[in-house]
Amino acid sequence: MNRIDALTPEEQEKFPPAPDFVLELMSPSDSLRETQTKMQEYIDNGVKLGWLINPKMRQVEIYCIGKPIETLVSPQELSGDGILPGFILNLQIIWG
Repeated sequence: MNRIDALTPEEQEKFPPAPDFVLELMSPSDSLRETQTKMQEYIDNGVKLGWLINPKMRQVEIYCIGKPIETLVSPQELSGDGILPGFILNLQIIWG
């Protein structure tokens, strides 16, 4: 049974479940503080894993439910192990 099937029809209409994973790729006009707040809201609402990619600073903040935020500087790739088994994101395209 998946998570959506566990909800009543009313819950499915009003309160869709949070995704397991979110990725935010910041644009030059995005506010870091506002985007960090949004990422924390995702985690607080049930998202299991979130990646906040900041191309300008060449940093990735990893948000994982039940863990402190981890900041990586210029990582070559990110792995979704545990939440997205086998998924690897190559960041060379983003870093240029």
